[in-house]
Amino acid sequence: MLNTASAVVSFVINVEEETAKFYENLAQKYPEGKDTFLSFSKENRKNKVMVERAYYGVITDALEACFSFKDGLNPEAYPIKTELAEGASYADALKAAVEMEEVIRKLYLDAAALSEGLMADVPRAFKIIARKRDERIAKLKALQK
Repeated sequence: MLNTASAVVSFVINVEEETAKFYENLAQKYPEGKDTFLSFSKENRKNKVMVERAYYGVITDALEACFSFKDGLNPEAYPIKTELAEGASYADALKAAVEMEEVIRKLYLDAAALSEGLMADVPRAFKIIARKRDERIAKLKALQK
């Protein structure tokens, strides 16, 4: 269970980095989606920076010591699958990406809700990224058609 801002931010940053690599791999495997996947990877790295700036811009040792999520954030509730089956088709890759993005969107919305009353900048960044995930899910679903 992740109970501190630091732990949640570290988890989110790791998710962004791992999924950036996932999209880079998809760009190499599926030329038909290369530009889209590379743009998603780039955006993931921007998301990572946004979260870091929001967090480090407001955090102090005193705040970190007092900042904890009452119920905590269970990382196991957000399984991020960045591996595709051997020989996965482009359609399979898109389906996996949509599923992954839906989990990440939920992660950001839940983290924002848990941190709402404690800091303004961090939940705001989480909500912005969740909205971007909505847009990304729509793009991926459009590619599935």
